[in-house]
Amino acid sequence: MSFYRNAVWFVKGLQEYTKSGYEAAAKHFAPADLDVNLSGRSFMITGANSGIGKATAQEIANRGGTIHMVCRNKGRAEAARDEIVEQSKNQNIHIHIVDMSSARQVWEFAQNFSQSDTVHVLINNAGCMVNQRELTQEGLEKNFATNTLGTYILTTALIPALTNVEDPRVVTVSSGGMLTQKLNVDDLQFEKGTFDGTMAYAQNKRQQVILTERWANQHKEVHFSSMHPGWADTPAVQTSMPSFHAKMQAKLRTEAMGADTAVWLAVSAAARTQPSGLFFQDRKAVATHLPLASSRSTPQEEEKLMAALEELFFTQLTDG
Repeated sequence: MSFYRNAVWFVKGLQEYTKSGYEAAAKHFAPADLDVNLSGRSFMITGANSGIGKATAQEIANRGGTIHMVCRNKGRAEAARDEIVEQSKNQNIHIHIVDMSSARQVWEFAQNFSQSDTVHVLINNAGCMVNQRELTQEGLEKNFATNTLGTYILTTALIPALTNVEDPRVVTVSSGGMLTQKLNVDDLQFEKGTFDGTMAYAQNKRQQVILTERWANQHKEVHFSSMHPGWADTPAVQTSMPSFHAKMQAKLRTEAMGADTAVWLAVSAAARTQPSGLFFQDRKAVATHLPLASSRSTPQEEEKLMAALEELFFTQLTDG
């Protein structure tokens, strides 16, 4: 079944996830959706110093939004901020140095931020695809710690602050690669069998889509969405998937194309009219499973995922 999913997904990707797929979809976009003045609105974007995150930050800064860049590397974050400010002439760009793979750092940052600042929109963009199984300093598998647990902790910690503002939103940058994966709650940190970084990443992205659906059910006052940026030519793709990048480079989307739907979900009035909890591609809600792919999880499996994340969260904060 996984071979079937991979094959169907790749054919779908060649049609939809490429630059030509974006250009075809963009013919149906309403350009006025992004004609917005975002002054007075605050946007937190993780992984905002490069790729999709930086392109998203740039588009929002161009429209007057206040940006909180959550980044791991201070030097790269400052260089990115300088570029964003130069292009947008918007000085309201702030840097926060946080390692999203560290549960304690993420929690402490969110708590401190909530006490001193306001956030209207959280964009969970930071991610990693480590191709060898690595553990964080806290003893967690690095892909899972960054992509799933870090996203879970930051979002959970900021929900109280989000409920206090007008039109709160959470946008999570997932991946169409998640369509190849069925949720596996029995091996969240990939301890069994041969480690495959691409598969681990796709599994994490499936988990993010499920988290988005669960949060939407639990917190009706916040608008949640997840999205697929398509196959974009970003530093992360070049580094983590060099052979894919080499073969597909001419077909890959630009970073701005990849960021478009995240920006649309974060700022447009049209996005707010969509039901909460959906998965988007090129400004349209799309299915979260391939036809006949047997990738659906049971409510019990999803409950088990939520319970495991809550337990890990508690354990990480109480250890040491």
